[in-house]
Amino acid sequence: MQFLVTMEVTLPPDMPADKRETLVKAEATRARELIEAGLLVNIWRVPGRRANVGIWDASDATSLHAALTSLPMWPWLDAQVTALASHPNAPVPR
Repeated sequence: MQFLVTMEVTLPPDMPADKRETLVKAEATRARELIEAGLLVNIWRVPGRRANVGIWDASDATSLHAALTSLPMWPWLDAQVTALASHPNAPVPR
């Protein structure tokens, strides 16, 4: 099942720079793991914001929730999830 996930990150402004750097690196590592596992299908940055939009593929909403909460930045994420369904007029992938 595919999901459209929009996330915005709001790290505390008083977070020490070294902790922020460690967190950013850990997030990138976890994202690569989720990509390799086939859960994170694609991701795009939202210009001008600490936000992204992604297509996730999980067996169900519970599995998606487990993947999202495994992200190191989870405590500072505002995530919006939309379940996606096939459309009869969708273009055929090339």
